[in-house]
Amino acid sequence: MTDESKHSQRIIVTSTKSVGLSLILTFLLGPIGMFYSTLWGGLIMALVAGFVWLVTLGMGLILIWPICMIWGAFATASYNKKLFRQLEQ
Repeated sequence: MTDESKHSQRIIVTSTKSVGLSLILTFLLGPIGMFYSTLWGGLIMALVAGFVWLVTLGMGLILIWPICMIWGAFATASYNKKLFRQLEQ
């Protein structure tokens, strides 16, 4: 076994996600825009938004949109933080 095979490195290329883009997408698309930040969050909020829309005839979406924006921004920042933490190891 040579020294090269003992000290091999793996290179993984992954891009970060933009918090600004996350905010724009959730502002324009609401829960659907959250799919950029978090798959499960987008799915959960899409279901919640659908239920709220039916119950309040759309008026409750005024509360759903800011929640989606905040959740999307935090999810994106958390994703980036986790990515950088893995890079340091």
